[in-house]
Amino acid sequence: MSKYEPLWKAIGQRTEDGFTLTFAEIEAVLGFSIDHGFLNFKKELPAYGYEVGKISMKAQTVAFKHCV
Repeated sequence: MSKYEPLWKAIGQRTEDGFTLTFAEIEAVLGFSIDHGFLNFKKELPAYGYEVGKISMKAQTVAFKHCV
């Protein structure tokens, strides 16, 4: 089980075409801060119906979009 699976499951339950979460919102779901390792795990997300879009370090947000 991936350490990011709780986040992927939470995202997979959403119905929007796209949305943005702050790092703080992600941390609240996971219980830990995301780091550069997040980039290695984002390839797991399409199995839950979404993909990672833009990651903004300045705004501290991650955009997600529904994939078909």
